[in-house]
Amino acid sequence: MPDSSKTYRLAWAGYDMEFGRQTCIMGVVNVTPDSFSDGGIFLSCDAAVAQGEKLAADGADILDIGGESTRPFSEPVPEDEEIRRVVPVIEKLAKRLSIPISVDTMKAAVARRALEAGAAMINDISALRFDPDMAAVAKAFDTPVVLMHMLGNPKTMQKLPAYDDLIREIRDFLEDAIRQAVSQGISKSKLIGDPGIGFGKTVSHNLILINHIESFASLEVPILVGPSRKSFIRKLLKDEPGEELSPDSPIVETGTQAAVAAAVLRGAHIVRVHDVANTRATIRILDAMKAAQYN
Repeated sequence: MPDSSKTYRLAWAGYDMEFGRQTCIMGVVNVTPDSFSDGGIFLSCDAAVAQGEKLAADGADILDIGGESTRPFSEPVPEDEEIRRVVPVIEKLAKRLSIPISVDTMKAAVARRALEAGAAMINDISALRFDPDMAAVAKAFDTPVVLMHMLGNPKTMQKLPAYDDLIREIRDFLEDAIRQAVSQGISKSKLIGDPGIGFGKTVSHNLILINHIESFASLEVPILVGPSRKSFIRKLLKDEPGEELSPDSPIVETGTQAAVAAAVLRGAHIVRVHDVANTRATIRILDAMKAAQYN
């Protein structure tokens, strides 16, 4: 088990969070018609707001609101449509909840409108690479940013992903992303690294990544892991070659909790999940185990 004594403090805009002693849960709200896990269920503003309130009540430490599906082979969403989907949801939730809201977007204009509406974080799966204005928005609002590793883009990332040295290449990518963010005026104390489970990775790649999360401790930023309902879990759990497991089925949730447990025990500071209630139970046991001392 990696050294769990390393902690990170993130303080900004009225929020103060510590990562390390207790695992942080980021709850997912997809305001999309086509997300792989829950596409269409929370597309209406009222449904998305109700889900956000439920996840907060279930114990989420952060809410992550996204208006563009990033499932494999997905098509991009126009900027104005993404804004139309997420901004009303964020406006309502920001007034009702005390926990920080993250906007899951690769577009600077969407991030700006979301932050103006009450969001307090940016979760950018492109690690500031796809929109040259994103870093400036993050700097202007002095907001935390999640930098994620991904091969290519959502439309291409699962076309035969390959690495010569999986861990080294992803760690080098994140090191460079952190360096680039800092060079553009974003404090390293406001950066979070994400190795990108399911984004340009095979089943084997995902398993190796989760099993070696401690390898990213050298980045010296909190590490976020998002295994929830991902296809590698569904592929591992199906009994027949042609079987398709629903992402929200109980067995897939059990698999998600196994992946969450492995990631946390190997050093993840934040887990991004759809089912916060089950994850909160898992995390309470894991954090107690990590804190237990043998004399």
